[in-house]
Amino acid sequence: MPSNGVRRVSMMDIARHAGVSQKTVSRVVNDEPNVSQTAREAVRQAIAELGFRPNAAARALVTRRSRRIGMVTVTTTAFGPASILEGVERAARSAGYALSIARTVGEDLDDYHAAIERLVDEGVEAIVLSEPFDLGHPELPIPDGLPLLSFDAPDARYRRDELVVGADEVMGARSATEHLLALGHPRVHHIAGPPTWAATGRRIRGWRAALDDAGVDAPSIASGDWSPAAGYEAMRELLRRETVTAVFVANDSMAIGAMRAVQDAGLSVPRDVSIAGFDDTPEAAYLAVPLTTVRQDFAEVTRLAMHRLFRTIDGHPPTERHRHIPTQLVVRESTAAPA
Repeated sequence: MPSNGVRRVSMMDIARHAGVSQKTVSRVVNDEPNVSQTAREAVRQAIAELGFRPNAAARALVTRRSRRIGMVTVTTTAFGPASILEGVERAARSAGYALSIARTVGEDLDDYHAAIERLVDEGVEAIVLSEPFDLGHPELPIPDGLPLLSFDAPDARYRRDELVVGADEVMGARSATEHLLALGHPRVHHIAGPPTWAATGRRIRGWRAALDDAGVDAPSIASGDWSPAAGYEAMRELLRRETVTAVFVANDSMAIGAMRAVQDAGLSVPRDVSIAGFDDTPEAAYLAVPLTTVRQDFAEVTRLAMHRLFRTIDGHPPTERHRHIPTQLVVRESTAAPA
């Protein structure tokens, strides 16, 4: 009996209320076949009326399924990882899965392995990796046959049978850089993210590809830790050392800091310096100078990825295991032709 003194509604109570056998109730609760539609409706109505909640542990013993997914993610407030986590939680809940989250604190491979092992020990039905660091795709302690989904770029090396879904960050960075070049800026500088993050390398590649295609030498890169303060300091350093008219910044938070640094230097955006960001965070459109940026549709990325994972769990994996989701350049008022 629960500690509050109220007896939990049992399957026997449901069977008595619905006028069916306890076995029929079990079949309905576990979504098994061989139950008439009339009996199924009677059981569902009894469940609703009596407030029955199936015991997950007991159901797992019967069905051999935990209805639990494990996810490894980094401890960070960065917009991208936080948005992916939110999307995975929403998709799992809608599909009737519980989500176990194992957080890591850095690019320590032992910590990464330990997080995966904890989830495997819980009996999860699949593993989701949303670790943003460039770990080089090491061997992971994942049992054969356990579905694996990675939120990453599908153009890298992956493990056998791994599902990989991610936004096309390389093309997004390229489109932002090409936009600035097309406005007439002779060069486009770049403020990159931390060197250990995989996204940093992808956005640098897109930036370089646009410059190479235009026959423009790539200037030296400034970098930061994704924060507005880091963008502010990186922009100050760029302005001190050379003439800057256009900057592609690896995320919107650093772009906001960079815009403030331009203002504090007695210049203005976009009259003196055009700035483009990446991510399209909710505040990007509502700044004093609305920010041109690259939109990643995290809702679509996570919806598609989790749909593919659920099908794989049910024995119907997609033929094409790797998917790129296009990004979109959103042009606002922070970019313009050079004065």
